[in-house]
Amino acid sequence: MKISRVGIIPKHDSREAKRIADELAAWLRERSIDSVIDSINVDQDLLIILGGDGTLLHVAWQAGCHKIPVVGVNLGSLGFLTEVSVENRYEALEKILEGSVIIEDRLMLKTRLCRGEAGVSEWCYALNDVVISKGSVDRLARMEAWADDELITSYRADGLIFSTPTGSTAYNLSAGGPIIHPEIKAIMLTPICPFMLESRPVLLPHQVRLTTRIAGCSVVKVIVDGHSAFDMSAGEHLEVMAAEHPLRLVCSPHKGYFEILRSKLNWGGKAV
Repeated sequence: MKISRVGIIPKHDSREAKRIADELAAWLRERSIDSVIDSINVDQDLLIILGGDGTLLHVAWQAGCHKIPVVGVNLGSLGFLTEVSVENRYEALEKILEGSVIIEDRLMLKTRLCRGEAGVSEWCYALNDVVISKGSVDRLARMEAWADDELITSYRADGLIFSTPTGSTAYNLSAGGPIIHPEIKAIMLTPICPFMLESRPVLLPHQVRLTTRIAGCSVVKVIVDGHSAFDMSAGEHLEVMAAEHPLRLVCSPHKGYFEILRSKLNWGGKAV
């Protein structure tokens, strides 16, 4: 791909990220490439994220809408999405400029709260997950979930996680859900600490429209990519489905998907 305009998004509260952003802007100028810091525009050919996964999640939907490829440079400690190490940033960018990298389309979710006569909320978008959480309430939440018009099951649990393949290594994994390869287009529905052990995660095709409602008088929180979005109560229901646009994520030229998993999850070493 031809790159002539680049956006650089540094982590807002990081002096190191802002310093590296200035250095990258100078490095790009030497190659006759225009860049702008902390701004996303439809005419950009690439976005460089400087920070951790949270910084990338913050701009994922805007980048996806504009179909701008995104590369993440990891300045944090985890970095499932920001795959490029800060030490290898220039080498990785050279490969991107040469066009010798893979760009993956990562499924995103959209969700909205339907309040009956009170109306429908605006769509919120998630790259990792949409979570229904009972919060600090002592009793379990009672929930019912549908795939299109078919009832899946009822849950008594601390909450539910609607996860993308990208988010399968986040909260979904901590709650006992499986890891889903990002090339699989699917939505994972995982209960959080269910009362009944037979309440298991369910893998669903990405074309389905998922609907959940609260049974009883509980009030729960709806959290989208780690940020509180709605309070949900009886008489309301939540819709979750695949978003129209994926995130175009530039894969690290140095590490494969399973190498990243082995590193981040402390799996076994090299094959014998």
